[in-house]
Amino acid sequence: MSDPWESLHTTALLGTDRRPLPQPTGESPAHRAVDRTDPATALLELAALETVRRRAGALPSPVTEPLAAPAPEDDRPELPAPAARRLSLLLGTRGGGTTLANLTELLPQWLTTARARGYRPPAVLVPALLDAARARSELRPDAVALAGPLGRWLAPRNPDWRFVLRTTAGEPAETAGPGDDRLWHEGLFAERVTHLTLVRRTDPAAGLALLRSTWSTERAEDRLLFLDALQDGLSPADEPFLEAALGDRSKNVRATAAELLSTLPGSTLAGRMAERARAAVRLSDRGTHLLVTPPAECDQAMQRDGIPLKSPTGRGERAWWFGEVIAAAPLALWHESTGLTPDRLLALRVGDSIDETNSSWADDLREAWARAAVRQQDADWARALLGPAPAPSPPESRRARPPRTTGAPGKLLSVLPPAERAAWTAAFIEVHGLGEAFQLLGACAAPWTPPLSTAVVAALARAAASGAYPWSHSGVLGMTERALAPETAAAVEALVADTAPATAWAETFTRLAGTLRFREAMLAELAS
Repeated sequence: MSDPWESLHTTALLGTDRRPLPQPTGESPAHRAVDRTDPATALLELAALETVRRRAGALPSPVTEPLAAPAPEDDRPELPAPAARRLSLLLGTRGGGTTLANLTELLPQWLTTARARGYRPPAVLVPALLDAARARSELRPDAVALAGPLGRWLAPRNPDWRFVLRTTAGEPAETAGPGDDRLWHEGLFAERVTHLTLVRRTDPAAGLALLRSTWSTERAEDRLLFLDALQDGLSPADEPFLEAALGDRSKNVRATAAELLSTLPGSTLAGRMAERARAAVRLSDRGTHLLVTPPAECDQAMQRDGIPLKSPTGRGERAWWFGEVIAAAPLALWHESTGLTPDRLLALRVGDSIDETNSSWADDLREAWARAAVRQQDADWARALLGPAPAPSPPESRRARPPRTTGAPGKLLSVLPPAERAAWTAAFIEVHGLGEAFQLLGACAAPWTPPLSTAVVAALARAAASGAYPWSHSGVLGMTERALAPETAAAVEALVADTAPATAWAETFTRLAGTLRFREAMLAELAS
């Protein structure tokens, strides 16, 4: 007898109009019940019945390989049941309607908190957790740490999860030790970068030796990222290697080496930049002006020290060279050469060395100092450049334009301690609102402190009352759902009650309040 499945397969390929349906002998009652008036439908029904018959009669294949050893034991406590249900929701569901934000945006905060609490997820959720981390690389360190031994046991069994074996959670114990060079010589590029970074954190000298051993054979784009990894544990011991990298054939590598050297105040490059900076800026004889003499040319020595001949933005050549010199010079030199503090230096007028009344170099000087403060992580200079936190003042001052700050204020804020950042930003928002606060809020650690959260909620209330549209603050609103302190939920709910229903602001406040309550419950479950 011919194989019924093959007959069905041939009929499907040729078409029921060219080949009639097979008529196997010994049909079951289920086969006889198939309505054959529509041959195409009947063909599908017969194929379904044949599939069931074939599967019902299948025998297990003999075991030819020994079963794999089970996953190692994980002695961490399992997530509380409510937290496990919350994780399942975050991994597979988006907020509905206007009541909640996109729940997947809350997953990073959940993972970070659960990892800090030392929990492990239920085994059934580990595959979904690894799938989420595969799709979003920023989740991987926390997700891999949370998945633990089971995640690493599963990874080789699914090609989609190979990233687990290349992901570390920032703990040196999870990767090969400094003396093990196998991963450095045989690993993928991402694995090598991670390995170098972790070795640098535990033994900077060993990390430098590792990089030296293969430096001459690396591709230029790889050398650039390897060099960037030296930021961890950077010290004067790295200076000879970085000085040699100033002669690299790649201009990007040379620029990165120069930037690293400029963060070492005692480096030879920093000394060379200091000499150039002294020649470019000096205190006037009367002590009332800073006089600027920008470089007249960019010689070979300057180019070797990381100053490009041409500005990538089309800026004037002398202004470009001047800015690069000042940004790379140690900030300590200005007090040494003038005896003045950053506040007093910034209060001086800036003039041309020929004409003291020409203040055209003032912005260039302050901008370069701001870059130096960020590069050298100098909090005193960052405070001076930002200026004092705006003081709460009468309502009429709220209409004033925010003060013009030098450079990117968010980057200057990032140099300050977290609490000081939040306090400065809260004061700014109280006076100037949210219009120019996006970068400042982005520099503040999340969740925001209660005072900063309160200032943001009050500013949202003022924006709603002013007649502005919510989408004019869409960037800030996106951050509030993730970063507002959950304790402000009641204040946001009060805004819902005070806002006209069926309006854009009512919808916005309702969604924000729901998200805050969700986060409040989420964090409470992980604290139990």
